[in-house]
Amino acid sequence: MSVSPFDFELPERLIALRPAAPRDSARLLVVRSDGRFEHARLRDLPSLLLEGDVLVVNDTKVIPARLFGRRVSRQGFEGNGPRIQILLHKRIGPNGFRAFARPARKLSRDDQLRLGNTLEARVVSRGEGGEVEVEFACTGADLDAAIAREGEIPLPPYIAGKRRTDARDSQDYQTAFAVHDGSVAAPTAGLHFTSELFARLEAQGISRETITLHVGAGTFLPVTTRNPRDHKMHAEWASLSAGAAKHINDVRNMGGRIVAVGTTTLRTLESAANAEGEVAEFSEDTDIFIFPGYQFKTAEVLLTNFHLPRSTLFMLVCAFMGTDVMKAAYAEAIREKYRFYSYGDACLLFRTL
Repeated sequence: MSVSPFDFELPERLIALRPAAPRDSARLLVVRSDGRFEHARLRDLPSLLLEGDVLVVNDTKVIPARLFGRRVSRQGFEGNGPRIQILLHKRIGPNGFRAFARPARKLSRDDQLRLGNTLEARVVSRGEGGEVEVEFACTGADLDAAIAREGEIPLPPYIAGKRRTDARDSQDYQTAFAVHDGSVAAPTAGLHFTSELFARLEAQGISRETITLHVGAGTFLPVTTRNPRDHKMHAEWASLSAGAAKHINDVRNMGGRIVAVGTTTLRTLESAANAEGEVAEFSEDTDIFIFPGYQFKTAEVLLTNFHLPRSTLFMLVCAFMGTDVMKAAYAEAIREKYRFYSYGDACLLFRTL
């Protein structure tokens, strides 16, 4: 298996730097199981789904995980050390995080950091690929408040490289149903929903359920190995409650379809499912990597944004619909000038059962 089939050329002008306004005015490419395409808008979603379906969303909330500061000088002169950028990506304790540091080569074990005006941290260890483990001087709710005060919403590199993060992003880069702090990237398929759209879905007899998966910075990493099977996924914490599992199973048993909103939702459902497709209460890390050849057990429908070439997310949608279908769908979206990536448009995928 090679990574080359999952590559494609995207004109840079199609990378969205701001979301559609209103959110549900984003374009929607509908991809049927036989490969047919339809062009719609997110606001058309109620007419594209069926009474009795359940929409499953990820209620994670993006934290302001990008922090700027300095390494405290090893000679003891505060403020004279090199400038450091820290991107928190996984909490590992009341005051501990795994993070990516830039430039990581400037850091060693036990180095002290001053981040923003008030945050102090210590480098516990340094790993590969710029990853570090840091331990903050404050803990728990005090640490959460300090990160909220000193941090910045971590926009993806393909946006942050073109413009600065601003006040609009603090709202634009959160879903309308974000509840649980912990992600460093938004579950972007969920960015398209409004309270009005949810009301129309409910009136259509389409219920809603939630999972939680805290998206890590690994979501931005391309597959760099020649064989995708050699790619190492970063583990992310995911949770599905017993009540949510029962609701999803009841819908399935009544003949309704599971509609996963986003790849993070689909990965959580697949992590929580048995061989028969029944989901159970789940609360642990998952590093599930879904690529062509994978046999899905849960969702029949997937709402998702357009993903980067050579990414694990593009491989997932190719597994869901077939690589040839998805490459044709992306070519169609490029021809029709759909907007790509986190702030871009979406596609609605109906897989062959």
